[in-house]
Amino acid sequence: MQHELIAAIATAHGSAGIGIIRLSGEGSVELVDAMFRPFGKTSLASADSRRALYGHIVREDGSTVDEALVLKMCAPHSYTCEDVVEIQSHGGSVVLREILAIVLDSGARLAEAGEFTKRAFLNGRLDLSAADAVMDVITAPTRASLHMAEGKLAGHFGQKIHALREELMTLIAHLEVVIDFPEDGVEELTDEEVTGKLEHIHAVLETMCRTFHTGRILKEGLPVAIIGRPNVGKSSLLNMLLGEDRAIVTDVEGTTRDALEEMTELGGIPLRIIDTAGIRATEDIVEAIGIERAREHAEKAVLLLALFDTSRPLTQDDRDILTMTEGKETICLLNKSDLDSRWDASDLLEWTGGKRVLTISTKTGEGIDALTHAVTELTYRDNLPDDTVGFISDARTEALIKKAKTHIEAVKRDFQSMAEDFLIIDLRGALEALGEVTGETVSEDVLNEIFSRFCIGK
Repeated sequence: MQHELIAAIATAHGSAGIGIIRLSGEGSVELVDAMFRPFGKTSLASADSRRALYGHIVREDGSTVDEALVLKMCAPHSYTCEDVVEIQSHGGSVVLREILAIVLDSGARLAEAGEFTKRAFLNGRLDLSAADAVMDVITAPTRASLHMAEGKLAGHFGQKIHALREELMTLIAHLEVVIDFPEDGVEELTDEEVTGKLEHIHAVLETMCRTFHTGRILKEGLPVAIIGRPNVGKSSLLNMLLGEDRAIVTDVEGTTRDALEEMTELGGIPLRIIDTAGIRATEDIVEAIGIERAREHAEKAVLLLALFDTSRPLTQDDRDILTMTEGKETICLLNKSDLDSRWDASDLLEWTGGKRVLTISTKTGEGIDALTHAVTELTYRDNLPDDTVGFISDARTEALIKKAKTHIEAVKRDFQSMAEDFLIIDLRGALEALGEVTGETVSEDVLNEIFSRFCIGK
């Protein structure tokens, strides 16, 4: 248990109706009791756990800082498993800073980034995968992202890892008994039994690895670049996806000179979408800079939306744009279906290389459902949208799962030709890698790095 008393403002900076100051550690109840004057007869020290009291926060001279609700939560039934007190006052930055100053002057120290959640992990309330999901819940950009994060926070992902570790420990224990006590006549596992256990563990790890593409998109957003020559409707497409007139739309070619990035949602998928300058041959220096940036954004994007105007003939610029999509996940959008078309999808077949082609109208909204379906398919691939609680969403976890899978593959390859003690080395390697996911074998440096990404007060 961590006994040092810490405190921090737990709500976002700025003005709000309510602001919260959180304290955790030994002496938190006594400290707040000395600066709180409840309106009733019950003091904070004598109040039951999980009871809120209404009163005034006062300075050392007895003058009032603000009226507040004070919530007391006794160990171990709190977020950190320690004594926790939350002061809920008005949410102005000045009043919150003054209350925090009184708390710090009274003996608490300012909490480090993520220290409350770190204590929850160290005190056994959360495993590391659940603790890491706290910030994912806070920053979730869509409902699907929130569902994935809440599943990890509830421990569903950690339970899968614990189950794999149990299987590995059972296998290791049996092999060690066979090695250390051969005279006891312990029955060895058959090749089929070992193969079956290894195949099951490997299959689970392989399935987890396949979820990283989708999990990362749900957590961070899918980087999308809209590309096309001038006046094909790129800015109109951005406005349609955002549901507002964010980008300037005119009949003048070259209106968009620089990239415009926005966050939006399509079918529950968060998109980090960039409207780029129209790509064409030009001698205008400023426009040329914008076109070069458009190419850079296209190179970095995970998905390209290549837009074409079917009301005008195909040009060499269109062909150059299709060349930019080579080797990239791309959806070709044939825009302006509300106008008379000069050509259709069949005219692109020899250039697209089998890329998905959809017909849309940014004016009428035609094709938006088909685009939503296509983006959803590309995001989830073979994963099931209803099973996001088991998805991997961060690079650290993916690397550890891959490491464990590599160790299991080595055992599968060598278990008939290698002695048991050599096999155990790889089995323990897999066990340790999975332990780092849940925090059972993680180092202090890794813990500090993980929790440093949290906000202060969480």
